[in-house]
Amino acid sequence: MSDSSIGRPRTTLKGISSRAWEHPADRGALVALRKLKGFDTILRRFSAFLNERAVKMMLLGSAVRVSDRQFPRLQRLYADAAVALDVQELPELYVQASPIFNAMTIGIDKPKIVLNSALIDLLDDEELRFVMGHELGHALSGHALYRTLLQYLILFGSTLTSVPFGGIGLLALRTALGEWARKAELSADRAGLLATQDVQSAIRVNMKLASGGHLPDLDQTEFLAQAKDYEESDDLGDSIMKLILVNDATHPMNVVRAAEIRRWVDSGAYGEILAGTYPRREDDKDAKISDEAAAAAKSYADRFQESEDSLAKLGRDIGGGLSDLGKWVGGRLRSE
Repeated sequence: MSDSSIGRPRTTLKGISSRAWEHPADRGALVALRKLKGFDTILRRFSAFLNERAVKMMLLGSAVRVSDRQFPRLQRLYADAAVALDVQELPELYVQASPIFNAMTIGIDKPKIVLNSALIDLLDDEELRFVMGHELGHALSGHALYRTLLQYLILFGSTLTSVPFGGIGLLALRTALGEWARKAELSADRAGLLATQDVQSAIRVNMKLASGGHLPDLDQTEFLAQAKDYEESDDLGDSIMKLILVNDATHPMNVVRAAEIRRWVDSGAYGEILAGTYPRREDDKDAKISDEAAAAAKSYADRFQESEDSLAKLGRDIGGGLSDLGKWVGGRLRSE
């Protein structure tokens, strides 16, 4: 498949920190965990628990390792994405036979990226760059550890529910980790966009994934309008149903991901990074947990205030009513 973007210049983001693309809600958790004493040791222990040697041998025995002689087109695109993100150590890339549209980053100590063969048939070169940049984002942010924790919680959840009050604590933890996992996907989408530096390609990937590849039958403006209809439902029952549907999901829905990419670009943050304004890896050690926690809280508060979803509107109305009541009571007390 030809690539019309061959030779198109891309900005190399020298020394860029993963904090540049991490969603505030994702970044806050990551900065806090990176500050923990012995965090590297924890990573290695969980890596051993996962048995990365078994993962490596499984891939070597059943998949195809990408190189200059095997899937050379993918190798070139992968190297392009890595250059844009200034990746210091490139994870091994594999292709496995599967009809499912998916890619994944597995392994903790030495992550590996795996593309399903269906994606190679579905996507053009620029779109594949986005997907590989997305997976590189996961690897560079260290998301594999937390995703592994989530998977084991789901796997062993039925056992813990038999312990008195254990199910309640597990549900709360699973809900929190699920929310983190969805925000981590938005972070990785931003990394993918920075790798390809083509907004239209990033949105097209989600259009193709949602439709099974029927891009000629789709319209991007209408697709993003559909995302707005999903996000701004004026029916309270629909709003509650959305919470139920995403509660156990590790990935946001494709229309939501496309809209989030567009929203991040429109915010100006993407342009600032390409212009050279972004955090550097050398300063990661100085990142403050309090700053990242405040940024995460602000992100949620801003989305809550801006949302046209009926549940968010109800929350604002209730909050406004309580505020007005508090002011009225305070005025009455002062007048006494």
